Amino acid sequence: MDEKNKTLTDEIIMSKIYLVRGQKVMLDRDLAELYGVETRVFNQAVRRNISRFPDDFMFQLTEEELKTLMSQIVTSKKDGRGGVRKPPLVFTELGVSMLSSVLNSELAIRVNIKVIRIFAKMREMWLTHKDILLKLEELENKVDGHDRDIQIIFEYLKQLLNPPQIPRRMIGFNAKDEE
Repeated sequence: MDEKNKTLTDEIIMSKIYLVRGQKVMLDRDLAELYGVETRVFNQAVRRNISRFPDDFMFQLTEEELKTLMSQIVTSKKDGRGGVRKPPLVFTELGVSMLSSVLNSELAIRVNIKVIRIFAKMREMWLTHKDILLKLEELENKVDGHDRDIQIIFEYLKQLLNPPQIPRRMIGFNAKDEE
């Protein structure tokens, strides 16, 4: 294992996962870097096995999606090269799983296992947060229906604590009564 792979943390992998078309995906260049191969070599291996990668496993970004993605992540041109020549391929969790059958080096297998575990952890976190959000929404709906009821209860309590004062006739001697 090389020095770079020793420092491959969950955070590094998570920082390379993006949301495109409502799916968590990884760019071909990021995966190639993680696997220790050139992007060109990585994509050649994928294209030689294209039947293993249907649209829900891998797809190519549109120019518009690429622009949006590049505005979200800071990228720089490498050594005078013109940047990305064509929109990259992106791989969903299923596509990353399939890569293990295409890239068969020891490093690729170790990295692939780590990446798949990160995807699973992210899915679990999302599901946990989804449950919490659903519970909060449920509570909010219950409270929304009770707002008027609570307001009425407060009005009655105020009436009980501060009953209306009926003007009472004064008892006793009044100088006005003599006139």
